[in-house]
Amino acid sequence: MIDSYDRNINYLRISVTDLCNLRCKYCMPEKGIKKACHDEILRFEEIEEIAKKFVSLGINKIRLTGGEPLVRAGIITLIKKLSKLQGIDEIAMTTNGTLLKRYAKALKEAGLTRVNISLDTLNHEKYRTITKGGILKDVLEGIREAKKVNLTPIKLNVVLIRDFNEDEIVNFINLTKDEEIDVRFIELMPIGQVKDWSLNRYVSNENVLKRVPELIQIKSKDMASPAKYYKLPDGKGNIGLINPISCKFCGNCNRIRLTADGKLKACLHSNTEIDIKGLIRAGQDTTEVICNIVKHKPKEHGLEDEEYIEREMIAIGG
Repeated sequence: MIDSYDRNINYLRISVTDLCNLRCKYCMPEKGIKKACHDEILRFEEIEEIAKKFVSLGINKIRLTGGEPLVRAGIITLIKKLSKLQGIDEIAMTTNGTLLKRYAKALKEAGLTRVNISLDTLNHEKYRTITKGGILKDVLEGIREAKKVNLTPIKLNVVLIRDFNEDEIVNFINLTKDEEIDVRFIELMPIGQVKDWSLNRYVSNENVLKRVPELIQIKSKDMASPAKYYKLPDGKGNIGLINPISCKFCGNCNRIRLTADGKLKACLHSNTEIDIKGLIRAGQDTTEVICNIVKHKPKEHGLEDEEYIEREMIAIGG
């Protein structure tokens, strides 16, 4: 599918749940969020139907997100069905990694290609603080199991936060010395009720390059990737910088999002959503709606104060 700016939209991100077993401060408001009712959430059969339609229109890459996708019962069965769709080249997942030790083997066997793991600190106490109770050991064991069953290449997503993990930039980068792993630093995005918390803790990814000036910029294998990639001299892995705030990457954007409650979003940083769930449940064809939202995908996101999105990240999908 080609949008009005000649971008090839071939990547569908599907949030399968708005629930999570962690409460990360930049994602979950202090008082929590109103959980969607059971009937509001897309059934797996509906997700499969929507995915089939997107694939027939040109999507060849799917990523499952949440919330935390591994807390939804039956997720293995969904992956098995999606992996059988003709035309899909990759089915990936973004996860916090806490349940990977238990599910990695089954995920691989079901057809999952690889995983991105959200990990903002390598310090046990700081991890417990930022996630409001999470256990770092669970994530580290999950990473090891993902490597063991070849859910690779593994990418670690590190949200850079002022006065929290700036002092760990070098430690994260050093993980790529001897491991074929990508560490991607992501600028903190002001989203939902935690907007002000995030704005007060924003750090530009320029700090990564300042702290480790020996990094060498390399060409990304995926031209549509939002990351600019670097590596250490003789390092086995890569370092990615994703800069949604300081340097937009919208020119190469190839994605569209499906929220757990059945809304299509052409841009993460937009409050515009199209209800596809209602059409599915009414038995209507969705082709025109999908083509229309792709056609009108915005040229780029705006982050002026009045344009900050209202929904929480956990409700949209990471």
